[in-house]
Amino acid sequence: MEYFLKFIAIWFACLFKFIAGPVLGAAANYSLPEIIMVTVAGMMSSVAMVTFLGDWFKSHWTLRVSEKKFTKKKRRIVKTWQKFGPGGIAALTPIILTPIGGSIILTAFNVPRRIIMTYMLVSASVWALILGGSIHWLLSIPFFDFLLR
Repeated sequence: MEYFLKFIAIWFACLFKFIAGPVLGAAANYSLPEIIMVTVAGMMSSVAMVTFLGDWFKSHWTLRVSEKKFTKKKRRIVKTWQKFGPGGIAALTPIILTPIGGSIILTAFNVPRRIIMTYMLVSASVWALILGGSIHWLLSIPFFDFLLR
């Protein structure tokens, strides 16, 4: 039961911040495959919710926001989109953006759901392997293990 509660807590943290999975998974003494599984599951749950609810929200609600059309942030997003496309946004989502932020951007640019889910799954898997493996490797160094235990 304790394992399940830890898993759910880490999964919930991964809904909002990707890096929480590898960090909290290592703190919970999870193995690398467990860290990857909980991190990818958390991110993909968030991506699925935003992608499917985002389409529903766009079709059923109209927001009238009175703000400047072009801000520095919006220009940066459009420039990144033009340079790298949906794959670039998906690759940056775990590190720079949040799973929710990346999904909102891809949905706003009318990327098909299948492509959003595929690119985000690949991105989440690769980054979970890189970050989880890096943290495991760092903790295998006796100096860092001594500091944390």
